[in-house]
Amino acid sequence: MLRPETAEPAADGERGRLAVDLAASPLMWFTGYRGAPGRTAERFTADRRWYLTGDTAARDADGTFRFTARDDDVILMAGYRIGPSEVESVLLGHPAVAEAAVVGAPDELRGEVVTAHVVVRHGHDAGPALAAELQALVKTRFAAHAYPRAVHFVPALPKTPSGKLQRSALRYAERHSQ
Repeated sequence: MLRPETAEPAADGERGRLAVDLAASPLMWFTGYRGAPGRTAERFTADRRWYLTGDTAARDADGTFRFTARDDDVILMAGYRIGPSEVESVLLGHPAVAEAAVVGAPDELRGEVVTAHVVVRHGHDAGPALAAELQALVKTRFAAHAYPRAVHFVPALPKTPSGKLQRSALRYAERHSQ
């Protein structure tokens, strides 16, 4: 685990970029994208000691890794790195929420802001009162800075044929609805 700002090892419990120490690895790892030195450079630290997997995670005190998000899923808001799965977990704890997906939306002041796309369970009212309730829930159960600035109630979340969330489709919609 490396701190994103410094590429120094992260402490246990601290979220960071999942990386492979190439000097200590007995396996042959990715060496680069053919004909794309810029893309290759993004996958390694400046000293090329660490291969960056593209994942954000935290290592528990017992050595267990806890996946947080893909790097491209992380929302960068006013200096904060917000993992969507953490916000989604809080939203899914509300009895009215059947499914939830969180992405960043462009914001002039903060870079990005958290937005939530929520599928409501049958029998619950998807309206301003529920949106405010969900925002307050994230503020109190996770972090005040990570609450969704917008809550979009949707009939379904976009998914691949295998059922995996298509977060990129939600990001595209956020960027093109401005």
